[in-house]
Amino acid sequence: MAINFDRALIEKCQTNAPRYTSYPTADRFSPKYTVNEQLQQINQVFNQVATPDKIEPISLYIHIPFCNTLCLFCACNKIITNDRSKIDNYLDYLEREIKLYHQLIGRKLEVVQLHFGGGSPSWMDKDQLTRVMDFIRQYFILDNAHEIAMEIDPRHCDKSYIKHLKSEGFTRISLGIQDFNPQVQKSVNRIQSFEQSNAILAAAKECDFKSTNVDLIYGLPFQSLASFTQTIDSIINMKPERIALFNYAHVPSTAMPQTRISESDLPVAQVKLDILQMSVERLTAAGYVFIGMDHFALPDDDLAIALTNNNMQRNFQGYSTFKDTHMLAFGVSAIGFIGNSYYQNSKDLTSYYMVVDNKQLPILRGYILSDDDVLRRDIIQNIMCQFALDFEAIAGKYAINFKQYFADELMALDVLSQLELIEFTANGFVVTAKGHFLIRNVAVVFDKYLRLDKDKTRYSKVI
Repeated sequence: MAINFDRALIEKCQTNAPRYTSYPTADRFSPKYTVNEQLQQINQVFNQVATPDKIEPISLYIHIPFCNTLCLFCACNKIITNDRSKIDNYLDYLEREIKLYHQLIGRKLEVVQLHFGGGSPSWMDKDQLTRVMDFIRQYFILDNAHEIAMEIDPRHCDKSYIKHLKSEGFTRISLGIQDFNPQVQKSVNRIQSFEQSNAILAAAKECDFKSTNVDLIYGLPFQSLASFTQTIDSIINMKPERIALFNYAHVPSTAMPQTRISESDLPVAQVKLDILQMSVERLTAAGYVFIGMDHFALPDDDLAIALTNNNMQRNFQGYSTFKDTHMLAFGVSAIGFIGNSYYQNSKDLTSYYMVVDNKQLPILRGYILSDDDVLRRDIIQNIMCQFALDFEAIAGKYAINFKQYFADELMALDVLSQLELIEFTANGFVVTAKGHFLIRNVAVVFDKYLRLDKDKTRYSKVI
């Protein structure tokens, strides 16, 4: 993918927009979605229509909410504790929830992808990790899983933990690093040395993990172009297969820990753009492929290959190499996808435990997609992952007159064409090299809900 960092265009097109890990986005989920509707989706997908030989492998997401320290930038659903017995209790309920789904489905499903997120799932000790994997294998088939991944906090892991992950079948880890500068780390309460992170990455390479990822954040307090350049250079020397470079979203109204971060300490917009431009230029010069939006990968990594082969996907974990499978999600606040419906579990432990105690699915809210939602989800997925859209292909697939159905959207696309974010083709459009940095600006054109309510303030800045 060619790189064209058009700074003037980025500044001109700055706005707030969803990251589109789903469409409709999670803020559209409704408490009107009931357990009965979830049961209907399960029955329709896994029991009524499908037969065992016709069910494609599914994805699993396991949410482990516990951390031992509070990172002030974090907006994830987490519980801070140093008492690992709380994790044992949580795993009791997690297993019971998984067993409920197994009883409803009536058989073991094959899994293509398993992801542990949090929180800090690596805060589980080795015995707890083995216990989780044992009961997952009891209810699902992991023999042919292409990816088993975990988010890692290097501050409480060592080489033996990484070797244990490998022995349990894990193929990929993702390290939270954010920034190596001591002043920045202190300001967000995440003190983490280069040596800690490098040791974990080296252990993963020694254990022959298929892929490693590191998460970085630009826009944190006290960051400067000079300081973050040092962080980027350190990351390049570590050579993970993938790098996610996220823009810090300062939303203290919804993320309470961020109230302890002073806005006056945050870098101004111009400095953030300096940092982003430097990062892009240095990473691509070092051989990383710009995947899109905020992801980079080495050319031989599966993600870069998927981009080249035009079969990259996007789900709740971000960019993925796997097709859009059903995703069963377990644990407090976990979000899953079954059939044409999304669901999210209870967001607090008390509610989650109470519902599971009653042998009920701990559904808090969800959403059943309409035909229009399915159509727009397909379009947004194409834009976010293939960076192009074929009007005729969409029209044929959904039996619509594209120009009539999307008359308003086509006018908005004309504006993006004049800005050179896209180029029209005979049958649709492609996103330009400079437009890849603003891919959310293109995708948002087809977001019916956001166009209707005009409220974008709850979403992060596109850059």
